[in-house]
Amino acid sequence: MHSTALHDWHVAHGAKMAPFAGYDMPISYPTGAVEEHLICRRSVGLFDIDHMGQLVVSGPGADEFVSATVSAKVLDMKDWDARYSLLLDEKGLVLDDLFIYRLPGRWWIVINAGNRAVDVAWFNARAEAFPKSVFVEDRSDATYMIAVQGPRAIELMDLVSDRKVSELPRFTAGDLKIGGIPVLFGRTGYTGEDGGELFFPAAQAERLWSLLIERGGASGIETKPIGLAARDSLRFEAGMPLHGHEISASINPIEAGFKWACGLDKDFVGKAAVEAVIASGPARKLVGLEVEGGVPREGYEVADAAGMVVGKVVAGMFCPTVKKYAANAFVKPELAKAGTALKVLIRGAAKDALVVKRPLYVPAYRR
Repeated sequence: MHSTALHDWHVAHGAKMAPFAGYDMPISYPTGAVEEHLICRRSVGLFDIDHMGQLVVSGPGADEFVSATVSAKVLDMKDWDARYSLLLDEKGLVLDDLFIYRLPGRWWIVINAGNRAVDVAWFNARAEAFPKSVFVEDRSDATYMIAVQGPRAIELMDLVSDRKVSELPRFTAGDLKIGGIPVLFGRTGYTGEDGGELFFPAAQAERLWSLLIERGGASGIETKPIGLAARDSLRFEAGMPLHGHEISASINPIEAGFKWACGLDKDFVGKAAVEAVIASGPARKLVGLEVEGGVPREGYEVADAAGMVVGKVVAGMFCPTVKKYAANAFVKPELAKAGTALKVLIRGAAKDALVVKRPLYVPAYRR
């Protein structure tokens, strides 16, 4: 079990800790997960996400290599652009989802903690076989990652940074300093709110974390630490996937609704398999469900009006912003239309469910 550099800070501040992706991580603080969720929706939430990994890809063949390796179109990206992508295997199944930053002379790729070893090996194996020189470096241990999210997050960042972060468009990045600490700031996130993700030297983790909390409080900006429980409900409401749930190595992008993350006008690993699914039609589709009378949990079966099992829940919870119980589930394609009445089997009892349009909470960048 790994620990982040902020582990002792979390424990000292009453965090409930639990294993996640091989790390002992804060699940919630004494504030409680629901209130933490609402703090991020109304002001600023800080997330210790150092369990995430970071790769640098460089060399004469780097541009072509990244384009051939990931699903998204990337060669049209300019320096400092950021873009979401998938990492697929030859069968077109999702090994991981990534955020890719094009930086001057290199690519900065953010990977999920639970997939770090697999992803690094995957990139390295393909780099060795690539016809042009490509260098893949795992920067995860030396780099710390904090997310600053919420409607006042950019206001806080403008206060603490040596440059106007507000001048950076969404889905771009920039170099800056906070209290003299060099930071790569990506105006991205995983909550549906504005804000960004900070990459900086790991040795500065507690200093930067504390500085953000102190400056927020001193400026009248409610700034609080947020655990993984609220991070999950925030991303769920905003329609963002969690690997192992809405996407995984047994799920293809088309059934999960991620055709938009596949640059089908270029070659990439898994493209032929993705095109085959498009041609034949997916065997199932990911849908959102509003559920009455109970909490829908991962693994619960979904049934049609006649009681026949037609799918399975991959994530479900109470959503604090919209104040509803909801689930994401894979069901037969003919049942995926919004307004379709279904049932979720909760502890043996069939509870009413309705297919609804996702996301439940429209992300700030789409408003």
